Amino acid sequence: MRKSKPQERGPITSIVYRIEPRMTTLQSQPKDNFSRPLKDLRISVTDRCNFRCTYCMPKEIFGARHQFLDRKALLTFEEIARVSSLFIGCGVEKIRLTGGEPLLRRDIHLLVEMLAKLEGLKDITLTTNGSVLTPERARLLKDAGLNRISVSLDALDDPTFKSMNDVGFSVARVLEAIDHAASAGLVPIKVNVVIKRGVNEHVILPMARQFKGTRHIVRFIEYMDVGNSNGWRLDDVVSAAEIVQKIDAELPIEPASPNYKGEVAKRWRYRDGSGEIGIISSVTQPFCATCTRARLSAEGQLYTCLFAAGGHDLRRLVRSDASDEYILGTLQAIWDRRQDRYSAIRTSRTVDLPKVEMSYIGG
Repeated sequence: MRKSKPQERGPITSIVYRIEPRMTTLQSQPKDNFSRPLKDLRISVTDRCNFRCTYCMPKEIFGARHQFLDRKALLTFEEIARVSSLFIGCGVEKIRLTGGEPLLRRDIHLLVEMLAKLEGLKDITLTTNGSVLTPERARLLKDAGLNRISVSLDALDDPTFKSMNDVGFSVARVLEAIDHAASAGLVPIKVNVVIKRGVNEHVILPMARQFKGTRHIVRFIEYMDVGNSNGWRLDDVVSAAEIVQKIDAELPIEPASPNYKGEVAKRWRYRDGSGEIGIISSVTQPFCATCTRARLSAEGQLYTCLFAAGGHDLRRLVRSDASDEYILGTLQAIWDRRQDRYSAIRTSRTVDLPKVEMSYIGG
């Protein structure tokens, strides 16, 4: 492969290369510079969201004048399905649909149905804020082949939650959405909670109590420096260790083995056998060494890290006369050159480097 001069984006962020793809059928799963395989693909189906969460899409940046992607720029469902099949050829076994808010993409159950027909795909999941998840939509998604769903809920009291989503959306409506998903059989449901110091650390125990003894799994997420719009500071991070200590003091927990290598959340189970929680500790306990995830933006940019500065334009290839074999070789070449490990080498000097926004490629 011939490498062009990298873009000037800093030494630890993703670099866009001119790739000469391998033109042969893959004989083995590609591995990156740290011998990490490609197992998971996260697909953003839209950059739009109806929430303005302060840690993701703050109103002062994503306000009324913000220009979202034109509909024609988005990958079609057929294009997403084609690219997904090629990623499966590289070893991908799990696809998560994200956004923005993925349920704002019209008829997304049709995309799920397309993906469910792809041979070799073992798991299809979706992350949502629950705002438009009706009983009917939950059933459509389940019937189309969606295996599980994750719902974001950052507090159980309306004043805190409405302040964080910044559009006045109530807790009760998200809890209803969780019930709709459960009734449709999209279980176990993972409830994602981003914890920010001085904002909602008081919800840790109430959230644990709320879902203890259910099939649902609360996942507490350290506040991360994704993108450049959320004003992230290390002082705002409530560490995984603090979260564990707070819960264990009242609801005793113990470590549990991961379900699979590269699992994002560290598992903790209640000692009385009444369920488990997860903790995603990208800041204080980085898991870059086992990261097997690629991310595809709504307009077809491939990113090899959540904290990447630059992507690779797959839409151009998909909308050209490039063959499947050619695109497959391109994917392998990109992954072979991957060397991302932002969280493992995060310092005060890396925080302000250019990074793609979370709302653009999903969490």
